[in-house]
Amino acid sequence: MTIKHPPTRVAPSTRILALGALLMVLGLLAWRLSDVLVLMFGAVIVAVALQAFAAPLERFLRVKHQLAVAAAVVLTLAVVVLGSWLAGDRLLAQTEDLRQRIPEAMAALVSWARGHSLGLAALKVWEGLNAEDMPWARVANAATRTLGALGSIGLVLVLGVYLAADPQLYRRGLVRLVPPAWRARVDGALLASAQALSRWLLGQGISMLFVGSTTAIGLAMLGIPLAATIGVIAGVLAFVPFFGPIASGILAVLLAFMQGPQQALYVAGLCIAIQQVEGNLLMPFVQRWAVDLPAVLGIIAAVIFGLLFGLPGVILATPLMVVLIVLIEKLYVEAVLEVEPPTV
Repeated sequence: MTIKHPPTRVAPSTRILALGALLMVLGLLAWRLSDVLVLMFGAVIVAVALQAFAAPLERFLRVKHQLAVAAAVVLTLAVVVLGSWLAGDRLLAQTEDLRQRIPEAMAALVSWARGHSLGLAALKVWEGLNAEDMPWARVANAATRTLGALGSIGLVLVLGVYLAADPQLYRRGLVRLVPPAWRARVDGALLASAQALSRWLLGQGISMLFVGSTTAIGLAMLGIPLAATIGVIAGVLAFVPFFGPIASGILAVLLAFMQGPQQALYVAGLCIAIQQVEGNLLMPFVQRWAVDLPAVLGIIAAVIFGLLFGLPGVILATPLMVVLIVLIEKLYVEAVLEVEPPTV
């Protein structure tokens, strides 16, 4: 006669300790593989963008998903090549001209600052910072790592194409890593985060187009040289909320100082006006059908992910926050906090 023993139950405190240890191990592993994780998330963004482009092609051409993705890649490359052929030489020439004009603009700014008390105070602070033993070796190291990150763009694009070609394969593989009871919810959370990321990319693309075009047109009307190049830079930097517009605005104002402080004041007013229209009129309208991300969360994300992952973390901070918010909403708020306890 066999005696059946009741199944052993794990104490709640033991489960909590095990879960805490698992989270610590995963956090340490993520920190050690931070560069790889950033590359993979960049590839996910590329894949989501390609899928959003391939979806209407798939419906219109009535072809398989892989062929639609291939068509999207070919069309994207064609647009890039055509744009480079039409305006590439001019933009390269203006970029080189911009590089040569920046020292002249800095000299004009310093000359103006020496004639004003506030400018003299700012120069003294700057000279004091330069006189101290600043860790410029770390700055050079950061610049080297930045160049290495730029060299990884090709790998991100290739991985993005593979992910876009068969996203279900990789999503199913990721879902199988979680317990069976959670697989349906995790799969739904991944789909929801992909949809939110796609909508955010569409809204951010509209914002970047608006900022770049209005900056170029406004600077051209004010008679600022290299207006087209600065407009392109402003549009690209608009991908990084808050910090990107500040950087492009400083560049535009700096070049305007070559034509005098009054012209620089006009350019500063133009940049502020564009950002106010973009932030208070355009983005709220876009977010109605895209995704709503408070500005404070975008700034906090840029600081946190910048400290964790460096410059790539700052660039990808907002889409990372978008995905993180959706995952927390689906996997924690809806699955844990908002689940009603069973009635006795």
